Amino acid sequence: MTITGEAIIGGVQERGAAGSFKAWDPTKRDYLEPSFHMVDAGQIDRACLLAGEAFDIFRATTDQQRATFLDTVAEQILAIGDELIERGMAESGLPRVRLEGERGRTVGQLRMFAELLREGSWVDARMDTALPERTPPRPSLRYRLIGVGPVAVFAASNFPLAFSVAGGDTASSFAAGCPVVLKAHSAHPGTSELVARAVTRAVQLCELPAGVFALLTGTGNGIGQALVGHPAIQAVGFTGSRSGGTALMAVAAARKQPIPVYAEMSSINPLFIMPNALAARATEIGKGFAASLTMGVGQFCTNPGLVLAVDGPGLDEFCAAATEALSSTQAAVMLNQGIADSYRKSVHALHTHEAITTLARVEHDEGKGGAALFRTSAEHFLSRHELHAEVFGPASVLVVCQSTDQLREVSELLEGQLTATLQIDEGDHDAAKTLLPVLERKVGRILANGFPTGVEVSTAMVHGGPFPATADGRSTSVGTGAIQRFLRPVCYQNLPEALLPEPLRNGNPLGIWRRKDGALTKE
Repeated sequence: MTITGEAIIGGVQERGAAGSFKAWDPTKRDYLEPSFHMVDAGQIDRACLLAGEAFDIFRATTDQQRATFLDTVAEQILAIGDELIERGMAESGLPRVRLEGERGRTVGQLRMFAELLREGSWVDARMDTALPERTPPRPSLRYRLIGVGPVAVFAASNFPLAFSVAGGDTASSFAAGCPVVLKAHSAHPGTSELVARAVTRAVQLCELPAGVFALLTGTGNGIGQALVGHPAIQAVGFTGSRSGGTALMAVAAARKQPIPVYAEMSSINPLFIMPNALAARATEIGKGFAASLTMGVGQFCTNPGLVLAVDGPGLDEFCAAATEALSSTQAAVMLNQGIADSYRKSVHALHTHEAITTLARVEHDEGKGGAALFRTSAEHFLSRHELHAEVFGPASVLVVCQSTDQLREVSELLEGQLTATLQIDEGDHDAAKTLLPVLERKVGRILANGFPTGVEVSTAMVHGGPFPATADGRSTSVGTGAIQRFLRPVCYQNLPEALLPEPLRNGNPLGIWRRKDGALTKE
């Protein structure tokens, strides 16, 4: 495919009318061809209106039809071939193996939601049969979930495929029967265009309305604000910075009709090393932590940016092992110049902070990120909120506590997180039990004896957490539960059988699991 730098609106590629920009190759430190043309207000409006017009038709498709559509999107992405990987490498600086894996994850997500649709339980059908003999009589009540409407999706900078054009937000929106208006990330616009053309081709092959999908290109905040503010948009999926997410939340809340924003934003993912585990496995844990911290140059939402341990046996060994492992790494290219500059400033601020001791700090050139590990006391951490800030990159802060009670005190002060990890041995179980209720309030995923980087795409996964990890801690952006963000319930009271939606009709024509008069059944 030849990359044109154009948006896709109504199934047709068209040139944006509001200026142009170019993608940046962070490895070669040079601009990439071609120029990408930014959409104007009229083009944004038209994409949203077409999505609104397509909604009722798209949500009326059967589960089987949408499952076929998702599978077709996956097939069309694979059909792009190596060109997709090469462009992704050029725009992100990520290695081939990472992007090939990410393509597999993207395709896997699409197919996972296709299987969810074929299985049918996502609709959450519930039926209370009429009881005319009861006083007062109970009406016939039937309940199901339907799509909320067109969704504005914002591609992420750190996952050019899996959290981008056809990533989890788009896949779950499509599964729910919701059209998507996609804002491409300006850091990887060529990769986005290639995938968007694959999605558009799938829309055409499945004979769906062209408004089911649109790609908008551009830089700056204006496009996002106009998109979220458009009355046709009914929900938002976003992965990015805390400032960006909260800005979109403000726009959504200020609308005449406020809408939900499902924004994944900020998390430092605390790693708790409990005393017995520290005494028994300090070196092993230190090496594993260093590998997790530096994976992908630390540019993961689940990077372990905070370590908490009790001063005692094994602490020095952990520090030595982690410091040695991190100091032996090389600085590596970060996703874009903005991320690299922000990382450099954050590391410098920690390195020069009066309450911080630097254990490891790998020097890095322009556009690169080097690993860093810092140490402070629980007392300093409790009194200095600036030490809690996320550093997006391979840097972490070790907080040394004097007791497990102080460990719990620090955990109470933490903001909402995507993950918390417990390194524990059997002798730590009692202390862990006192910590778990706090972590359940604070995080979306709790791990034992592992490391948080690496998010399994599966039915039971939760990739979410209380604010500021996400805008709404009741949701997940990974796993089949992600579809719930873009659904809402409708109840049908005494509706004639001929007018009932198929999942709620007598005889269960779809053969799905339904809750009837309180019992789970396929009747």
